Amino acid sequence: MARRAALLLVLQGCRALSLSPSGTVAPHHASCAARMGGVMMAEAEVLLEVQDLCASVQDTPILKGVNIRVRRGEVHAIMGPNGSGKSTFSKVVVGHPAYEVTGGTVNFRDGEDLLDLEPQERAQQGVFLAFQYPVEIPGVSNADFLRLAVNKRRAALGESEYDPIEFFGVLGEKMSSVGMSMDFLNREVNSGFSGGEKKRNEILQMALLEPEIAILDETDSGLDIDALKTVADGVNAYKSDSNGIVLITHYQRLLDYIKPDYVHIMSKGQIVKSGGPELALELEAEGYAFLDPAR
Repeated sequence: MARRAALLLVLQGCRALSLSPSGTVAPHHASCAARMGGVMMAEAEVLLEVQDLCASVQDTPILKGVNIRVRRGEVHAIMGPNGSGKSTFSKVVVGHPAYEVTGGTVNFRDGEDLLDLEPQERAQQGVFLAFQYPVEIPGVSNADFLRLAVNKRRAALGESEYDPIEFFGVLGEKMSSVGMSMDFLNREVNSGFSGGEKKRNEILQMALLEPEIAILDETDSGLDIDALKTVADGVNAYKSDSNGIVLITHYQRLLDYIKPDYVHIMSKGQIVKSGGPELALELEAEGYAFLDPAR
């Protein structure tokens, strides 16, 4: 029972989330139109629409009106100082029980209200979260965990489940894309893994689950340059015109390998500025001093 409970906890929390453009949706899209010569990419379907999202933890407000929209084929980066609400945002979208939503909406695809769904239902519908600090699950093999997660997703899509032999064929191809050997399959989930191995295991899960929207919470933290390139290659292999990606990061270096269409700055629980990839370069050069004019 303990093993099943631990596995369910991870399945419930392990995948979900997505977002996109601006602190205030309409002004953001106006700026995008100007930046793109007046041509807005309105043709692509909206995957995630977050409007005026407010949330608290233990009665302390953290998110104070987040607005963002992500369309198919788009990559969005969310940056900001520590404590600005970036990770909280990702956890609220996937349904972490520690956070209470106090206002706003989170719609997925054709207006489906994510806030009405349990965490595992959000995951099965195609919302994925790669954790900043991946969870260890002693007693559960990586192979069993991955096959169960993938088959839950396939069942939600009305597809037949993989038997163990079929799954290993699919798994081998995906593992090579993130630089993992088959030795990892018999190890317990994330137990004894290095920081880089844990992050690659998260990207492997994403590749296998093929979510429609993936949120990567500081996937680059703690990675050396080789591990960062491997993780970025896995993300780029997943990226397509049919899905959307939200990157939460502190550093421009990740964006050197995964090119964003939009960059957003979060501060004090809101997205306060949005722009193109050049915005991340400005932050790299000048920092966040503009958020506090009195400094």
